[in-house]
Amino acid sequence: MIERYLRNTFRKILTKEDKLELNNNVPSLSVLKQKFRNINESGLYLHIPFCNQICPYCPYNKEIYKPDVAEKYTLAVKKEIDFYVEIIGDKPITSFYIGGGTPTMMLHNGLADIITYIFHRFNMQCGIHMESHPNHLSEENLDIIQSMGVEYISAGIESLQDRHLHRLGRPYKSDDVKKIISRVVDREFKCVNVDLMFALPGQTYKEIEQAGNALCDMGVDQIAAYPIFRFPYTKMGSNGVESAFNLPTIIKRRKMLHVLEKIFYNAGFERSSVWAFTRKGVEKYCSVTVPLYIGLGASGGSYLKDIFYLNTFNAGEYIKALLSGKPAFALSLDLSERMQMAGWLYWRIYETKFSKKDFYLRFHREFDNVYGKYLKPLKTIGFLQDDGQDIVLSDRGTFWLHAFEDMFSIDYISTLWGTSKHKPWPKKVVL
Repeated sequence: MIERYLRNTFRKILTKEDKLELNNNVPSLSVLKQKFRNINESGLYLHIPFCNQICPYCPYNKEIYKPDVAEKYTLAVKKEIDFYVEIIGDKPITSFYIGGGTPTMMLHNGLADIITYIFHRFNMQCGIHMESHPNHLSEENLDIIQSMGVEYISAGIESLQDRHLHRLGRPYKSDDVKKIISRVVDREFKCVNVDLMFALPGQTYKEIEQAGNALCDMGVDQIAAYPIFRFPYTKMGSNGVESAFNLPTIIKRRKMLHVLEKIFYNAGFERSSVWAFTRKGVEKYCSVTVPLYIGLGASGGSYLKDIFYLNTFNAGEYIKALLSGKPAFALSLDLSERMQMAGWLYWRIYETKFSKKDFYLRFHREFDNVYGKYLKPLKTIGFLQDDGQDIVLSDRGTFWLHAFEDMFSIDYISTLWGTSKHKPWPKKVVL
């Protein structure tokens, strides 16, 4: 009850909106063409919604892989690419991220075809960042991945202790992971990222320390270390009363992250986002902070300055729509300038550092006139540094400010994704 009150109060302060309502008034081709006239470049996201199994904690849109569905999905994505070519034209795509689900589920069934088509139809001015499953990273598959042009790769290992891997339902052992990651590191990727969960049920500080040191010793370029979150529409969320899924308190999560921070900094890493630590001199693997982007695939979201819209989550409905010549848009949200600024600030806090000049270039408003009064007390308590031009969050400020943001984001994701998961074409979703 208190959290809801705080969420509503701060949303109104930051966005001037009583509520955020996505509805099925989706944008037309002509509307999107008009919006792209004022956009010089954009990012591209491709969602592959297929997995071998459904992990109990995973909030992302996914379903069990079926070869015949994947083949139709490839055709549908190519239809969606054709739709956007008419909108984007030859304007450059400056970032390309492939997520899921498990993108490497389609490694032998359509993924290379989609990537080739993207590079043929769009003005691609970037490399490829792609998620993968550890069990898919054989020498043969790595050859295929690199031949597709993937330069930045991420493996969701999640843990380096067998008891936690078992509880999370991960189909491999810790010794297997170490061999797999060593194999990937030996390849000439520009950045090898691994995902590591912490604050798992019953996890000890010693286990956190062992995992952090082991990853540094493996020679990975980046580590995304994040606490496990409970979403109500996942198995873990729906069984939250079970002791097997009891999670540490927020205070303990902060202490665990502090253990990892010390290890990573001593090993030559620097913080590149709330949860990510990248070796100095390495270009980071990044998925979520691109200012403007187009989303392809089931549940693909697109953000074009003053509008956010979302494809249907259902792969079958996505395929049906595209193959019948229609877009797969399910929901959209028009964004006021104040909402855009709040979204900009959210992701800059996620990145832990930003320039006030960038805010001015985006909105033609002085940052201090809009948000200065809110950040001044945060500087006083040591959450951030402000030299008048750049803002840099401290480690303490990074954790607690993002914990505050999670009060919004986890609730919003649970509502939007939870509804979209069960209703392919919802009439509206109120956040």
